Amino acid sequence: MHVVEHELNNCLAGFQVNALSYDYTASIECLAKPHKPQYNGGIIVNPELNHGLNGWSSFGNAKIQHRESEGNRFIVAHGRQQSYDSISQKTYLQSNKFYTFSAWIQVSSGSVPVTAIFKTSSGFIHAGAIVAESNCWSMLKGGLTVDASGPAELYFESKNTSVEIWVDSISLQPFTEKQWKSHQHQSITKTRKSNVQVQAVDEQGKPLANATIIIQQKAPGFPFGVAINKNILTNTAYQNWFTSRPFTVTTFEDEMKWYSTESSQGHEDYSAADALLQFAKQHNIGVRGHNVFWDDPRYQPGWLNSLSGQQLSDAASKRLNSIMGRYKGQVIAWDVCNENLHFNFFESKIGASASAMFYNWALKADGATTLFMNEYNTIEESGDGDSIPAKYLQKLRDIQAFPGNNNAKMAIGLESHFTTPNIPYIRSSIDTLAAAKVPIWITELDVTSGPNQASYLEQILREVHAHPQIQGIVIWSAWKPQGCYRMCLTDNNFKNLPTGDVVDKLIHEFGLTSGLASGMTDPNGFFEASLFQGDYEVKITNPSVANSSSVQGLNVGPTTESQQQLLLQVSA
Repeated sequence: MHVVEHELNNCLAGFQVNALSYDYTASIECLAKPHKPQYNGGIIVNPELNHGLNGWSSFGNAKIQHRESEGNRFIVAHGRQQSYDSISQKTYLQSNKFYTFSAWIQVSSGSVPVTAIFKTSSGFIHAGAIVAESNCWSMLKGGLTVDASGPAELYFESKNTSVEIWVDSISLQPFTEKQWKSHQHQSITKTRKSNVQVQAVDEQGKPLANATIIIQQKAPGFPFGVAINKNILTNTAYQNWFTSRPFTVTTFEDEMKWYSTESSQGHEDYSAADALLQFAKQHNIGVRGHNVFWDDPRYQPGWLNSLSGQQLSDAASKRLNSIMGRYKGQVIAWDVCNENLHFNFFESKIGASASAMFYNWALKADGATTLFMNEYNTIEESGDGDSIPAKYLQKLRDIQAFPGNNNAKMAIGLESHFTTPNIPYIRSSIDTLAAAKVPIWITELDVTSGPNQASYLEQILREVHAHPQIQGIVIWSAWKPQGCYRMCLTDNNFKNLPTGDVVDKLIHEFGLTSGLASGMTDPNGFFEASLFQGDYEVKITNPSVANSSSVQGLNVGPTTESQQQLLLQVSA
């Protein structure tokens, strides 16, 4: 049997009908000249400012001006007195469309956050934000949907009223729901699946027609799982629910956190984490180490508060080496710094470079394991200025630039605690983060309680799983009898809630369950199947010889230019 993997055509015949393809690209460099607008500007009038101020007007009390520099034309808002004083363009937004937005921004001095906002009849919608700089152009990429169709007005906002806001290459592109789903489908076909072609041959290399081929999945290739806690150790029903699903990764909700392992100074207790790790190993489930440090002052061991800066630094060093030394080589990732964009407990006491220093220590303690930043609201809330993609990437760059950190295996952890998802903003934010070229995981996905909880969960899971740069997903629903953190998947008898039904449905759709492909070879001995990435067992039965069959393993990995071949002879 010959097996050749190659990439499926990402445009399936008949599926894509006038579907404008989605542009996943984003620039995170500050450039001398902006790129052309995506989608030629979409529905924006005069997107490159090549026709003066046509389509554009002043917002608030700003003065606006058309300028040109080295052949590049752009628009400037100056004389700003309020944060919202800027340029604007009126448009019409439809409630049944997904809008992706982008613009190139520059400011007259300094480094200043600038937000793109759409004023609608029902309120103000943040489409995205960027930290703009002087003397070069930065790409702001975002997205939005609206609850009701109607007129809207795009404008830009910056709290720093002393700067001019320069704007160019603006784009607002609507997609229908069908088009949006086609992007997801195409991405999954291209990045999560491979087309596997089998040729069955006998011992003489002669093709075998009408041979029976059975390709059975043994393990999925995409890491997908649910958080757990120590309740699973003593609850058989919880264990049965969890282990009966093809989860390949988990995170311990609290058991590795510093306040759990050293609640009083010098008295370490890893018993719960040890037991959970043993449980995970028994079931061949990878564990994310969560977390070494948490910058939120509310979640520190109480005894840290009385320490001096040097004492805290010494305690932090001891903590890091203790937990990372204990579990070195036994976890697949470390959340070294948790929520260091929203909080600064360690930075305020040790110094501004505390986070970067912790990653330096982590690199020395367990440099073979991927080291994550882990943060919330980077994709959940476009209005949270503390953790916009640009701020996340700046922190990541600061850590990478710290002396000795250039070899650290860094990664981006997106907690993903949602209320109401802004699906286009999720996609565009991941696009921006992906330009940093480090792994990106969804680490703590949940949706707050409400009538749309299950449907929102499904929308989010479909979007993030389909994004070509997402490399793993962990759902944050560790079970407690008094209720989960924000979202349970089961009731207390471990019967699925609607959220659990969504997870089970998508486990199957995402090819994470025991997938099966079977059929007969054609006259030339060929059999073809489209398979999700993962480990498979291939069984082939010779039609001309009774009870003759052969079995061989097959790994279906990401498609590469080189073709994988597997030869399996069947007894004649």
